[in-house]
Amino acid sequence: QVQLVESGGGLVQAGDSLRLSCAASGPTFSSDVVGWFRQAPGKEREFVAAVYWSGESTNYADSVKGRFTASRDNAKNTVYLQMNSLKPEDTAIYYCAARDIDSGEYDYWGQGTQVTVSS
Repeated sequence: QVQLVESGGGLVQAGDSLRLSCAASGPTFSSDVVGWFRQAPGKEREFVAAVYWSGESTNYADSVKGRFTASRDNAKNTVYLQMNSLKPEDTAIYYCAARDIDSGEYDYWGQGTQVTVSS
């Protein structure tokens, strides 16, 4: 199955930028989309962004549009989430997940990386 490892989280101040990485290994051909999700303390996990392995399609939650950019490097099997103009409300554990082509579900998840934005 697909394995995912996130990196790049940290503690930053409001207005700063961070870039998260999600390195994929295994049968990545079984996945068509990698999504980014986040979960803040006491809140449910929410969708942030998604990028297709092929083509240029991306999707974003309204809360991050214009500030976050998802991209991928197929040669490195890595997906990125560039986060600019960070706000304290962006504080959460960020996860990447791969959508399985057959099931249509995000079946493969990374371990998460903490992003903390101080005001």
